[in-house]
Amino acid sequence: MPIPSRALCALLLVALCDGTIQAEPMPAIPDAPNVDARSYVLIDPASGQTLAARSPDQPAPPASLTKLMTAYLTFQALAHGSIKLDQTPPVSVAAWKAGGSTMFLEPNLPVTVEQMIRGMVIVSGNDAAVALAEAIAGNTGSFVQMMNAAARQLGMTRSHFDNVDGLPTPIHLVSARDIGILTEAIIRAYPQYLHYFGEQTFTYNRVTQRNWNPLVFTDSSVTGMKTGHTDEAGYCLDATATRNGRRLVAVVLGASTRNGSAKAAEALLDYGYRFFETRRVYKAGQVVGTARDNWANPAQVPLGPAGDVWITVPIGGGAQLKPSLSLPAQLSLPLTRGQAVGTLILSDGSREVARVPLVAMQPAEKAGWLRHWWNIVRAKI
Repeated sequence: MPIPSRALCALLLVALCDGTIQAEPMPAIPDAPNVDARSYVLIDPASGQTLAARSPDQPAPPASLTKLMTAYLTFQALAHGSIKLDQTPPVSVAAWKAGGSTMFLEPNLPVTVEQMIRGMVIVSGNDAAVALAEAIAGNTGSFVQMMNAAARQLGMTRSHFDNVDGLPTPIHLVSARDIGILTEAIIRAYPQYLHYFGEQTFTYNRVTQRNWNPLVFTDSSVTGMKTGHTDEAGYCLDATATRNGRRLVAVVLGASTRNGSAKAAEALLDYGYRFFETRRVYKAGQVVGTARDNWANPAQVPLGPAGDVWITVPIGGGAQLKPSLSLPAQLSLPLTRGQAVGTLILSDGSREVARVPLVAMQPAEKAGWLRHWWNIVRAKI
């Protein structure tokens, strides 16, 4: 991703110190494309910003996009060591008879965890989803509880899972924004497994099947992630792409055809790449301001972001960003290095673009009375 020039960094820092930037409106951009979807979101994972949306918080049947959460918990189990890629769990009769899309598991045919992951994310095998859930949690009921706990932890506030594969039930609902949140979590936490989602074919039990995602065949920048379809859900597609080192995520729910969902995702991705850019405006640990408290020693504590700060703006709009600080009236003393202190607010003059938590760049103790009065005197000099 492009890094802002020294001139832009200097401009932002000057504005932070004295507020001299005269903010201008961001460059005008066209409306998002009118696509075949009941709801959608377009997200830049680096900044976490939503670039376009339609009914993003409306809960809807997600069909096999459900398997993204099954995959997330599988990757989590791999990270914790409770399962291994080369492990060969038993295949239950329930998994064998799961119905719907299948990777053709059989109870007496060996299969590794890695094969089941590929069978689930490439060809959307319901049997693979059930078998993985049983291998991790013992049964699908317990695994569904894990899914809902993970959803709460990730902030997926408009979602409730009722099964591991996405077959429709009245209470099995997920919003487009929540699918975006889950996709970002997978990208951030488990990049070593992302290649599975973009594989074009998968072979198991002497059967070769194609990836259900048509974009992995027609757009070389598309890297995954997952498709879904039921009569209730319509055609759903969660598409990730990387162009010139920049990743975007387009989530489309409720398209009328499979081709329609692919065209919708492609149009949203093209829109995001054509009209927006993402810039790193601050580095992790960069001092962007200070918090003053006469009861602190030292009285002025340097503040900065804990991680790199990326901002997505209309192309050419980076120079209009105006930073400001929101700080507490008094510090919570003693203060440790890395402790949260206030917020950096970035706006373009007409709207707030982002809020970034700030942390202390050095510790501070509570001052005694002598230091307290000395701080007051120095502040007046």
